[in-house]
Amino acid sequence: MARIRALAHRHRQDLLKTASYYLMHIVVAAAVAYAVTGQLWAALTLSVLEPTVQAVAYFFHEKAWARRRAAAQADATPAAGAATA
Repeated sequence: MARIRALAHRHRQDLLKTASYYLMHIVVAAAVAYAVTGQLWAALTLSVLEPTVQAVAYFFHEKAWARRRAAAQADATPAAGAATA
């Protein structure tokens, strides 16, 4: 449990961003699903299922892009102790 708390604390802003995106996605998905199906139950089911999967994917997508950005910055930074011309 302590590991989960530490993980949540370390990624607090990313998790909050993911949660707000999740809620927005549910509202949009429900509206679209209802417009397409005309069935409230189907719209509610789809609007929870699809954004839930998307929210998890989004979190890992953000982490992958952050790692890529960090690697690019590390490549752009000259190595410590490198010889200068």
